[in-house]
Amino acid sequence: MNTDPSIPYTLRLGTSALIISVPHAGLELPADMRSRLTPVGEAQPDADWHVDKLYDFAAELDATLLVARYSRYLVDLNRPPDDAPLYANAAQTGLCPTLSFAGERLYRTEVAGVPHAPLSAAEVQERREHYWKPYHEALRAQIARTRSRCGYALLLDAHSIRSEVPRLFAGRLPDLNVGTFDARSCDPRVIATTRATLAAQSRFTWVIDGRFKGGYITRHYGQPAHDVHALQIELAQSSYIDEGDVALPVADYDAQRAEALRTLLRPLLSALLALPLKAAVT
Repeated sequence: MNTDPSIPYTLRLGTSALIISVPHAGLELPADMRSRLTPVGEAQPDADWHVDKLYDFAAELDATLLVARYSRYLVDLNRPPDDAPLYANAAQTGLCPTLSFAGERLYRTEVAGVPHAPLSAAEVQERREHYWKPYHEALRAQIARTRSRCGYALLLDAHSIRSEVPRLFAGRLPDLNVGTFDARSCDPRVIATTRATLAAQSRFTWVIDGRFKGGYITRHYGQPAHDVHALQIELAQSSYIDEGDVALPVADYDAQRAEALRTLLRPLLSALLALPLKAAVT
């Protein structure tokens, strides 16, 4: 696994067709940014807490695992580079967020007694170049490598979110929220196998293309006509941790609860890998 501190992600290379992208589990922040954040910004309540740990069985599937090191508050790797909205008529969280999911300010209005504007266009551009671009270059390279080696690539974009975020969605989320861009980002067999696997169990609730249909990564890279099959799994964090007080950082990883979820995720991904998705002509 690549852990070079100058690179804004870690990468474990695998030889199977599966690539797992984890763009929001990172917690690192540049020191100059951290000093400008409010207590909410420093606490990072909107991180995809422990998702990289949940999927650390990737080695068992010989999957490639790409994990962002830096916080989504620095730059959101699952948003388009032009920050175009992904969902119409919904609150937007932004390429470089200035508000939490709950609508709280992430940046102080003054720093050292000096009035402070959160972000300039130049700073957004710098973040896009130094953090967003390298992650996507790495993801494109792994898709190309995997497709060349296996004839196709199966891309899972792995996420989690609090089960209740009133500003973003009404009510409580199902435990597993699968997004396929309304069946456009992967082969129908991927969707059918996912549906059958989830329907065969009763512990966890689930939906396909409900509130979460897939973000930029799923929509942009999922091109089944070109042998790249992408889906997003957005987990309700209550399915593997104690979410605790909504105003506080998420509590520790609950190994017992998480293992029950992992016993569903492992066979699901194994079943998807077993599908005959390799193109007849590549």
